[in-house]
Amino acid sequence: MHQAALLGGMIHDASHYGWKVAQPPHDWRKMAEAVQNHVKSLNWGHRVQLQDRKVKYFNFKASFVNPHMVCGVSKGGEETLLSADHIVIATGGRPRYPTHIEGALEYGITSDDIFWLKESPGKTLVVGASYVALECAGFLTGLGLDTTVMIRSVPLRAFDQQMASLVTEHMAVHGTRILRGCTPLRVERLSDGRLQVTWVDLASDKKDTGTFDTVLWAVG
Repeated sequence: MHQAALLGGMIHDASHYGWKVAQPPHDWRKMAEAVQNHVKSLNWGHRVQLQDRKVKYFNFKASFVNPHMVCGVSKGGEETLLSADHIVIATGGRPRYPTHIEGALEYGITSDDIFWLKESPGKTLVVGASYVALECAGFLTGLGLDTTVMIRSVPLRAFDQQMASLVTEHMAVHGTRILRGCTPLRVERLSDGRLQVTWVDLASDKKDTGTFDTVLWAVG
């Protein structure tokens, strides 16, 4: 997706170098399919490497039975007990939904979902100040989509703030709208299928609304 956004930017800039190129439409479905296939190939490659090293792989959801045993449950509901002297928990992380916000779970998506959308996300609100939030907003803008980032406090809090400012300034110059010091209150679906987001400016306590095709949560 990063490369797709860069190519879109190059086409846009081509006119400054004498190229007369009409802005072509972007095929979201084709790009998403390419991303999905790449992810599937990576997953398969990891499975093969585990097999080559004689590591058994189980696709289970597991819970502890005792300090040396877990019970794994397959998608079909079949249970398997696995025991070991030592059990290492290394599950990684998943994006979370801010369930305290009305409509967040019903109408929003996360970065895990975006490339499984069958159609372009269209006008998108990205909520969050993490590198995932800014990355998603950046490539969506690069694809020519109307994109807004809503940040409650400071962007990229754990990073050098001078660099963080340069990143957000660059994004703003290239078309990403950034709402600072704002937090969403609720998301509602309108009769035309679009999403209306109500938010509050934390400094003034003033409420505002906006209409979007997609709301992407990237809050941690």
